[in-house]
Amino acid sequence: MTIALWLTCAGIVLLLAMSFFFSGSETALTAASRARMHQLARAGDKRAELVESLSTEKERLIGAILLGNNVVNILASTLAASVLIALFGQSGIAYATLGMTAAVVIFSEVLPKTLALMRPDGFALAVAPAVRVVVFLFAPVTLAVQGIVNAILRLFGLDASNVSAISGRDEIRGTLNLLHSEGEVVKGDRDMLGGILDLSDLAVSDVMVHRTQMTALDADQPIEALVDAVLASAYTRIPLYRGESDDIVGMVHAKDVLRAVAAAKGDMSQISIEQIASKPWFIPQSTPVQTQLAAFLKRHTHMALVLDEYGVLEGLVTLEDIIEEIVGDISDEHDEPDDEALYGIEKQPDGSYIVDASIPIRDINRALDWDLPDTHANTVAGIVIIAARIIPDPGHEVSAHGFDFVVLARDRQRVSKVRIVPQPDQNAQG
Repeated sequence: MTIALWLTCAGIVLLLAMSFFFSGSETALTAASRARMHQLARAGDKRAELVESLSTEKERLIGAILLGNNVVNILASTLAASVLIALFGQSGIAYATLGMTAAVVIFSEVLPKTLALMRPDGFALAVAPAVRVVVFLFAPVTLAVQGIVNAILRLFGLDASNVSAISGRDEIRGTLNLLHSEGEVVKGDRDMLGGILDLSDLAVSDVMVHRTQMTALDADQPIEALVDAVLASAYTRIPLYRGESDDIVGMVHAKDVLRAVAAAKGDMSQISIEQIASKPWFIPQSTPVQTQLAAFLKRHTHMALVLDEYGVLEGLVTLEDIIEEIVGDISDEHDEPDDEALYGIEKQPDGSYIVDASIPIRDINRALDWDLPDTHANTVAGIVIIAARIIPDPGHEVSAHGFDFVVLARDRQRVSKVRIVPQPDQNAQG
């Protein structure tokens, strides 16, 4: 071989090395953790700032890298063909095709991209300064190519600027679900972080205690009975009504009652429930949960009464109800005893579940890792009634959303207990 051929071979090796650089850089810069780069940049890391800057110019970055990669690969293949033709004649074209295909796939594609995926952050930080230079040098060509591509897309009625991007909340939620499926995030942590993300999608009507489950006291009953009822209750704050049960006239706090009893030295006749009770706070049921959480913190009040659009009492919501959307069920030593399992769900030996039909769908999804829809119904009873199109009697069975629902008990016009049987495909997923 002549010196020219040796120099050409050296040029091929150099071009393959450049292709290695371009391929690895593309993978590393697109796979690098944006959150980690942001933290490093805030800490003063200049290379991390470069990576962030390159990531915000994705079209120019990818365009420049692809342009450089294609140029060096095509040039390397051309030089290889010229060398092998000089050595073997026309059959050298076949040798060049086979040899360069293997070399490019192994050394310029698979190897650099594998290394970049193994250490994307470190690889990205290492190549960022050089890639920045490449992007700057190729900027005019990249812009011209992008203009041609956009023009071609417009011929087919497509707009390259109209690109749908996943929201940050959905990206975090997807990451949590992926890490949970891979065993890196436990279910409790996933549910807690997911609960924080879900707050912006909820209204107080989704988390409130319905009026049929509210504990309220008649303000007109004797003070002795009121004090006994407050002390016997598992709740610290209790609404007071007068006449109709949904005509709330005040809120009484157990600590205020104890203070009044102590001040009266046990003489109940000296206690006035009107002086103890505080003014009730009414809010519309459409209030966003995040807004209500901020209002609770600002007003230093932990309970509000929820009204519908006609001003009719729908229920009540507490600070604890909102916190439970994040951390799950909160119980203390004064809560009423519950013979059923957490959330009122009892798993049966046959794989079915007996549940309190008033359980919110969000709670049963969280407890059992199901995905029952809650857009048209807030409770299990709601799902059953919508599917049956009537208020079913005990023994009635309906199927919906991949489950069989069997009504076990009914309290007047309310479905109170249901057996849920996952259908075979649901068992397979679980």
